[in-house]
Amino acid sequence: MRSRLFAEAVPVDMADWLFDRGSLTRRLQTACPTGFRVELVAQGWQRPMLNEAMRLAVSPDRLALVRQVYLFCHARPVVYARTVIPVSTLSGAERHLACLGNRPLGAVLFAAPNMSRDEVEVACIRPGQRIFTRATRVLDAKPASIWGRRSVFYLSAKPLLVSEVFLPGIADCRAAGREVESGL
Repeated sequence: MRSRLFAEAVPVDMADWLFDRGSLTRRLQTACPTGFRVELVAQGWQRPMLNEAMRLAVSPDRLALVRQVYLFCHARPVVYARTVIPVSTLSGAERHLACLGNRPLGAVLFAAPNMSRDEVEVACIRPGQRIFTRATRVLDAKPASIWGRRSVFYLSAKPLLVSEVFLPGIADCRAAGREVESGL
């Protein structure tokens, strides 16, 4: 997996989250063993945003299943995730991706022996961008900027695009996340 940066230099305190190659779900579950949960905000058929369609190499006129969730750590939202799943991906064994509800997608992806991941794109996201508005709608105070990443995952060579936006609450998970990485 390669990484590509689309914005200014990444703050040191965000780099370990943005460039982590492992499962974000597993890392958050470890950092918040009794307080991790996934909340499904919306799921339905819609046209992907143009940049999403381009990244998936699908027609922007085709419908895809779009899933939006928040990942919580101790009752605080720490990540907003948006997944775009083309219709063609939801066939065969991958049909179950349409029925995850409040279950974490990351647990499914990283448990699959046939999973691969494309390069990671990282960006600083600011007010006025659509994903900023969606990601921060649950926050009382809006930050000046937030950081996010996205990559295409493949299950049995079928693509789905996962975007993860880190909210200010992720700072509460940092110390625990580092302890996990260092084996403490």
